[in-house]
Amino acid sequence: MAQVTMYYKVTCPYCTRAEKILKEHQVTDLEKISIDTNREARAEMIERSNGRTTVPQIFINGQHIGGCDDLQALEREGKLADLLA
Repeated sequence: MAQVTMYYKVTCPYCTRAEKILKEHQVTDLEKISIDTNREARAEMIERSNGRTTVPQIFINGQHIGGCDDLQALEREGKLADLLA
């Protein structure tokens, strides 16, 4: 199973939705990094995601996937399961 990292904010509904999708795909290795009060984590997220400032920002096995909309698109296209395998 893939290693997934998700930068998030506690009050973000898109983050909640993304986590739900990942759990539906039996992701057990999910590293959640809150950027609510952690400036260093926010700066790291922006750097790793090539300047994106919105949450969530999701990485699967170190590959930047994008946000919740991007994750949902991968799921609709049937590509998410392969990335997580």
